[in-house]
Amino acid sequence: MTQNASQNPLLADWTAAFGLPDFATIRPEHFRPAFDRALAAHSAEIDAIAGQSAAPTFENTIEALEKSGRDLDKVSNVFFVLAGADTSDALEEVERDISPLLARHSNALYLNSPLFKRIADLYARRATLGLSPEQARVLDRYNTRFVRAGAGLEKPAQDRLATINEQLATLGTQFGQNVLADEKAYALILEEGDLAGLPDFARDNARAAAQERGHKGKYAITLARSSCESFLQFSSRRDLREKVFQAWISRGENGGATDNRKLIAEMVALRGERARLLGFATFADYRLDDQMAKTPAAARQLLNEVWGRARAKALAERDALQEMIASEGGNFALAPHDWRYYAERLRKARYDLDEAEIKPYFQLDKMIEAAFETATRLFGLTFSPANVPLYHPDARAWDVKDQSGAHVALFIGDYFTRSSKHSGAWMTSLRDQEKLIGDTRPIVLNVCNFSKPAAGEPALLSFDDARTLFHEFGHGLHGMLSDVTYPLLSGTSVPSDFVELPSQLYEHWLEVPEILQKYARHARTNEPMPKALLDRLLETRNYGQGFATVEFTSSALVDLDIHARKDTAPLDVDAFERQSLDRIHMPAEIVMRHRLPHFGHLFAGGYAAGYYSYMWSEVLDADAFEAFEETGNAFDPATAQRLRDFIYSAGNLRDPAEAYKAFRGRLPAVDALLKKRGLNDVAA
Repeated sequence: MTQNASQNPLLADWTAAFGLPDFATIRPEHFRPAFDRALAAHSAEIDAIAGQSAAPTFENTIEALEKSGRDLDKVSNVFFVLAGADTSDALEEVERDISPLLARHSNALYLNSPLFKRIADLYARRATLGLSPEQARVLDRYNTRFVRAGAGLEKPAQDRLATINEQLATLGTQFGQNVLADEKAYALILEEGDLAGLPDFARDNARAAAQERGHKGKYAITLARSSCESFLQFSSRRDLREKVFQAWISRGENGGATDNRKLIAEMVALRGERARLLGFATFADYRLDDQMAKTPAAARQLLNEVWGRARAKALAERDALQEMIASEGGNFALAPHDWRYYAERLRKARYDLDEAEIKPYFQLDKMIEAAFETATRLFGLTFSPANVPLYHPDARAWDVKDQSGAHVALFIGDYFTRSSKHSGAWMTSLRDQEKLIGDTRPIVLNVCNFSKPAAGEPALLSFDDARTLFHEFGHGLHGMLSDVTYPLLSGTSVPSDFVELPSQLYEHWLEVPEILQKYARHARTNEPMPKALLDRLLETRNYGQGFATVEFTSSALVDLDIHARKDTAPLDVDAFERQSLDRIHMPAEIVMRHRLPHFGHLFAGGYAAGYYSYMWSEVLDADAFEAFEETGNAFDPATAQRLRDFIYSAGNLRDPAEAYKAFRGRLPAVDALLKKRGLNDVAA
């Protein structure tokens, strides 16, 4: 049965506060008819633009494209927010159904020959069109997108590309759903006697997780990172740590219907074929050609420069942990499931500091306030709670205003882990900023997976959790502060090795002493963190950086390796991962931060051949924060204004290198990153 707008809330006008959809009335069965109608409407708009008899102009072609597909954007944005943050069996079925249809629609757009002829004609005449710099940038990006999609190829190659794109969309959806299924299926149910070593906050979180799963009076360790890492950090039960760790690193490779290894092999082969059709030697070459790095060699050069130093530091850390084991009479070799436990104990011994002492000072609500105040002091924003109906009771919203009191954005935070939510943390949006059709204000979301406390208890974060909150809020500000005309350039629509700059840079303000002094308050007493404890915390900021950097950099190098593969023989995923790690002499006591079978960034997200981006952007963010440090004021107004003008509000108005130089006056060197990670005095 077809549904008209009055029957389908996705097709009706959204009249809730801030232009939100009416989440309470949206059902899974509404999505397919809404997608069908929106896809048909957008196809008709594209046909009209491509088939018009009038000669191409910027207005009748590029601006017309920018104005098209509005209903499809609305339906897609709502769907993918729910599919990521509050999914269900019914929504997963819709996702499997709609993913190839969306890929087919994208193919029809970017492989539309008459439309590409109009764009190519405009691009060839761009110097004579009298375009503004922003219009010229939009035209350039459209031309690049169409060329990279294969619009200039012969019909047989285009047909094969279209098939590949549909297959990849289907496989990527299945990959993500498989990982979620493995995460939902696992919980280690424990008794009181199994909790040796766990501090109160970890016990409370485990009790709440068990109760949510119907095991009242027991304790549950789940595959949420916040649950796993706390257990691995504190549990003195080596046998249980091993169980949890093995379950955590084995997501996506447990055999049966949710095993991702065959999917990975197929996706890597298809990506390689697509790259070759487009004239590139490998998928990595194709991917990086339109990024800041430009080539896999440039990305690998950075990773290799960091790798040698990080590995040397990690091996020294390993030896210190092994010495601790021996000093306590242990006769076993340090294993990956031991590292976090002994690293936490060694930190306590060296610095008189442990996570159980720190964590009560990092309340979720206080860290949200800290992130907000940082944005107030840097950019003049204010945040007021907005009582609006959202898609889940855990989600909450704030009305964001500027110094004049004008509405800037609606910000939604969804912070707690649950079985209906994919793992990880991310920023997304229900509506992006633009000024092409009125002054459209954005609706921006941060989705995280922090442990949910028992009823009436405060939510406590680790220092790393607090850093994640600041990181995602930096992405959120990139979307909220966007100030462009054209949707294509809005917010975070920048290369992936630049998009992490605003987020990673924002993490620095968490460590500004005046922010911590104000917001790091004990959950029971509300007393600020004692200065001596704060000093010890900041003193240890580089503790364990060898481990952390090896964990990340190995993942980035394996990503480049697998997507630079030229061999067209069937891929053995296990053997490839093992050989890639052997090549770089990966320490046996450390496991990649994301092993291939659950590496959602690569196979269910947009970071294939791009995981290096976090470190590339870290070179930028370390240097960018030094711009503030050089003034002696972490909130220096002039520096903050340049940061806003050229980074946070500028979207994709400029080439990323030019944008960074406009802010900083020059491009950075790797030195600031090495200093930030405490690797500058380590020999490679």
